[in-house]
Amino acid sequence: MTTPRIYRGLNRREHAGWIMGLTPVQALVCILLAVPVLWTISDGRFTDAAILLLICGTIAALVVIPVRGRPAFRWLLHLVLFQVGIVTGWSRWQSKAAAGASVDPNEPDLPGVLQRVDFPDGPQFKDAGRVCLIHDTGDGRWGATARLTHSGVGMLSDEQCERLAHRLGNLLLSLGHREVIDRMSLLVRTVPDDGTEYEVWRSDHEVTDAPRLARQASYELDRTIGNVSVRHEVFVTVSGPEDKLRKPAAAAGGGVAGRALALYRVLDGLEDPLKALGARTVEWLDGPGMAEALRTGFNPAARAVLATAHERGTGGRGLEKAAAGPTAAPSPSARAYTHDGFTTVSYSALMPEAGTVFGSLGPLLAVRTAGERRTLAIHYEVLDSRRAHRAVQGNRFRSNVMTDWKRSKGFNTTAMDEREASGARAQERAVAAGHSVVRFAVAASVTVPSTWNVEDHAARLENDASGRFRLLRLDLAQDSTFVVAVLPVGIGLPRQRGGLL
Repeated sequence: MTTPRIYRGLNRREHAGWIMGLTPVQALVCILLAVPVLWTISDGRFTDAAILLLICGTIAALVVIPVRGRPAFRWLLHLVLFQVGIVTGWSRWQSKAAAGASVDPNEPDLPGVLQRVDFPDGPQFKDAGRVCLIHDTGDGRWGATARLTHSGVGMLSDEQCERLAHRLGNLLLSLGHREVIDRMSLLVRTVPDDGTEYEVWRSDHEVTDAPRLARQASYELDRTIGNVSVRHEVFVTVSGPEDKLRKPAAAAGGGVAGRALALYRVLDGLEDPLKALGARTVEWLDGPGMAEALRTGFNPAARAVLATAHERGTGGRGLEKAAAGPTAAPSPSARAYTHDGFTTVSYSALMPEAGTVFGSLGPLLAVRTAGERRTLAIHYEVLDSRRAHRAVQGNRFRSNVMTDWKRSKGFNTTAMDEREASGARAQERAVAAGHSVVRFAVAASVTVPSTWNVEDHAARLENDASGRFRLLRLDLAQDSTFVVAVLPVGIGLPRQRGGLL
């Protein structure tokens, strides 16, 4: 019997503080705040120095002291912007169709962060039809999303999980060697089911002259299994920056079609690696498919209606892009986001110091109440060889400088210092051997009808993560975090520290 492999060193910060845990900017601000205090003390004006110390000390505390992942000054700034958005009505949302305005069926009508995202249709992709591209104009990225059918990893052995983890590592490594894409996002959503969709399907397929014993057995199975069964939706989104796509896109004719053709060459080579990870089918979403993925993200109850329309052949061409967003979304509260009669609480999942194993995020998807929806999103960015070498050399240099400085001053190195130093050396050796560095972020959420007490369900999600991960509730940014945790558009990794996650 082999024990599952533990993956450690996943909680390394991108920009760790050099000076007593402070970043260079924070240290510079503290020095500037100390100058007037020291100046008045040198002049002998001790009363003025005490007043300045009180003022500058308060500002320094706001800049330095972290509160739930953010400095206090940033919390204050975000709170002011949040209140301004509520007072001015910027954070309220109503679709154009609900307001009675004319809409373009091919133009998405989406709130918040999604207003910067365009969804143009690309040309024909093999025999799968046209693929809906995702153009993030804010970050300058192009991508595409696929829907997967996957049986999950809950029933796999440790050896099988280890094999899947190795294949996932190979897939991420291959992304680092490609010229076009560098990010991949995996999104898993549970499907709330109150039984309506099944009842519609059953009424359409029921055999009227079925034996009585068969009917009785079917009803018993519905009562015992149907209420506890949970279905899942799995999406994968890949994207690349505009500066890497520009040259191959120009060679392919330029414009949206040229960028689509450059992406298609990569998409064609990703289907086999995704199937090696256990995906039975890989379906790249077209315009109506993307609209349905967004619509069911905002309104989980819409899935039953759309599925029934597809089953009965009354869906026509599919959902129009103009109907992809919510009908209405009031100003979000500080700790939750309300949309189309549902309320969502989203978190960022922080990796534990002791490490984790493959498949340990599964309990975050364990639905506790019928009608509840949970989501889990993992966003990866693979650094190219130049950025990877620079990152590991910076970590190694910082750990060596801090260790040497403590020894020169007579301080003993702590266990955390030794772990940081050994981790930096191991990472540098791995990059030198041909591996790459992967930035990643994990987001989770729970969605319930607005008439329910969402705090009870949020507490259950936190209980499921207790002892495995630390969930950081991203207050004052729940509407943006909803996009990161629920919608398959590839948004979730900031360009630098201080972004969304």
